[in-house]
Amino acid sequence: MFDLGLDKLALIGAVALVVIGPERLPRVARTVGHLLGKAQRYVSDVKAEVNRSIELEELKKMKGQFEDAARDVSTSVQREVDSASQSFNQTWSEVGGDADGGSYAYEGGPLSPPSYQPPKKNWRLKRGATPQWYKQRQGVRRNVQSGAARVARFRPPRRSA
Repeated sequence: MFDLGLDKLALIGAVALVVIGPERLPRVARTVGHLLGKAQRYVSDVKAEVNRSIELEELKKMKGQFEDAARDVSTSVQREVDSASQSFNQTWSEVGGDADGGSYAYEGGPLSPPSYQPPKKNWRLKRGATPQWYKQRQGVRRNVQSGAARVARFRPPRRSA
C-alpha cells in the first residue's frame, strides 16, 4: 500500500518537528499512534467479518450437499424396502397366503404372536423382600408417624426449673 522506508520516515519526522514544534510533538505523535491503532483494529474487524461471511456461505453449500446426499440415501433405501416387500408379498402369495396379509395370519391364527401383557407390579411384595437391616441403614421409614408425633419424638427433653 504505502512504501515508507527509513529515509522517508526520518524526513516526515523532521518536517513534523519544524512545523509542530518540540513542545507539542509528543502529544501529536501519541494521538497519531492512537488513531492508527483504531484504524488497524477497524480493518481487522472488517477482514474477520468478511472471512466469517465466506465461511458461512461455504457451510451453507456443504449443508445443501449433505441434505441432497441424505435425500438420495433415503430414496434408495425406500426403493429397496419397497422392492423387498413386493418380493415378499409375491412369495407369500405363491406359498398360499393372502398377498395383503390376510386375516389368518393376524387375527389369532397360528402365526400371530400372543398378545403381550406387562407384569403387574406389586410394590408391597417388593418392599417386603428387602431385609430390615438394609431398610434401617438406608433410612427407610417402617412405621408411619404423624407430623406431631415426629416433632414430639425429636424434641429435646424439658429441663425442670
